[in-house]
Amino acid sequence: MVLNDGESRAAKPRLSPEDADLIDGLRRGDDDAFELMVRKFGGRMLATARRLLGSEDDACDALQEAFLCAFRASAQFKGDSALATWLHRIVINSALMQLRYRKRHPEEPMEELLPQFDHNGYWLDTSVCAMPLDTALETSETRAMVRRCVEQLPPSHRIVLLLRDIEELDTEEVATLLGVTTNAVKIRLHRARQALKTLIAEATGRV
Repeated sequence: MVLNDGESRAAKPRLSPEDADLIDGLRRGDDDAFELMVRKFGGRMLATARRLLGSEDDACDALQEAFLCAFRASAQFKGDSALATWLHRIVINSALMQLRYRKRHPEEPMEELLPQFDHNGYWLDTSVCAMPLDTALETSETRAMVRRCVEQLPPSHRIVLLLRDIEELDTEEVATLLGVTTNAVKIRLHRARQALKTLIAEATGRV
């Protein structure tokens, strides 16, 4: 499923012996350990950076910086989570740093994508908001369509949707990463989900 309506409750796995050896190698400054880290985790971490940045070049730059940061900070890793989880957070931080340095542009308003209500508080068109997003996940083509719709969201809302629903960070983590309140995260996430439903409905001819 693309979207996750609940907070992530998955228990953090213990550090595996293989990853413990890898961390020990990084702490010793072992180049082979660094190469192994890149080989083992590079693919999935690049996918994360690519989702957040939307650019292959930017994603590669963010990933390179993230791995160098992990190499330098390996002594600070306490082993209380999986190595992949630790690296995942570093990659997200690296991607967010790139986003902050990008030239700022005014965001397009998204009100026209949100539900419209009558004077009694009822949706004027419930077909859009009631459409289950699961129906858009049946084939690779529709998954690609959903990704294109996500890209149409304003950056401030898209990043919250990606971090919460795709990267599965909890609300508090997203708020800390973005430097906003948890309430702001919840509001942006709700608006992003509603706008995404509208965009998917338009893309599938369900409006």
